[in-house]
Amino acid sequence: MNKDVHICGIGHALVDIEFTINDQQFASLGLKKGSMALVSPQEQSATIASLQAHNPHRSSGGSAANTIIAIGQFGGKAAYKTILGNDDMGLFYADEFRQLSIHLEAEIIPNSITGTCLVLITPDAERTMLTDLGVNSTYNKDHLVEETISRSEWLYAEGYRITEPGGAAAVLEAVKIAKQHDTKIAFTFSDTFVVEVCKDRVLEILHYTDMIFCNAAEACAFSEMSNEQEAFEYLKTVCTHVVMTQGNQGATIHYNGKDISIPAYPTIPIDTTGAGDMFAGGFLYGITNGYTVEHAGHLGSYAASKIVSQYGARLKSSASDIKKEVFSLLQH
Repeated sequence: MNKDVHICGIGHALVDIEFTINDQQFASLGLKKGSMALVSPQEQSATIASLQAHNPHRSSGGSAANTIIAIGQFGGKAAYKTILGNDDMGLFYADEFRQLSIHLEAEIIPNSITGTCLVLITPDAERTMLTDLGVNSTYNKDHLVEETISRSEWLYAEGYRITEPGGAAAVLEAVKIAKQHDTKIAFTFSDTFVVEVCKDRVLEILHYTDMIFCNAAEACAFSEMSNEQEAFEYLKTVCTHVVMTQGNQGATIHYNGKDISIPAYPTIPIDTTGAGDMFAGGFLYGITNGYTVEHAGHLGSYAASKIVSQYGARLKSSASDIKKEVFSLLQH
């Protein structure tokens, strides 16, 4: 079959509700900074009410969704598999995908609510997330469409999706379908708690995986090593290709047997939300559109620096200009 989709993602559909708060407000909440916690709709609403804040920024999100939207912004051909609630948040979510011409396979589930993620951004640019999965918790392999996976060069699955049994079964079925149709498989760890709490599920997925995306903390958690370089070396024994981001230290990539170091681009951090997702989006766009691995890595790193310097996980700079700037930088 003709591979007319570059990347097909599978993951949560979450509308991000972003508040910028001060340190005193954050301290009053008793939360662990930089963490992600699953909460009930009531807990999430109570936290919002306690902030007495106004005018939150909303955007369609979810880890894999951020990456797929980035690919769409760069001009890649992308698709996304998820489910939505029958509510205003679901309509809001789907609209952005339509605007970017991303093929969204998202069944609208009657009498349900779309997942939301409360993102609290503090002055140090750190983000802390309280997530209500909503209808996402009911996702299962019956929601898969085999044809889209078969038409895709890569399947990109997020670790967050495997934290519930139905989602884990769906991802496992998706990667098996991908193997049947010569679709390559990329898996992102998503969070340290995913590899710590769901390690057996992660290992089962990695049996089929061609590429791992992770940050240094996730690599260390998975490998049970404290040194990130040793953790990276271990991941190389697990998977053919590895992309490990390292914050302001850039990223280390193992691709086709070669190790490549990608620098971080200088920036003034405001909000780290979606930086790793953007790196993955730039990198995957690059390798599916004729870029060298080095060029793809630089595109991911440069685009991530733009994300860190703004609020929200969606590029506000022109994606076309970013591609031109990276190309120009690599000529010097």
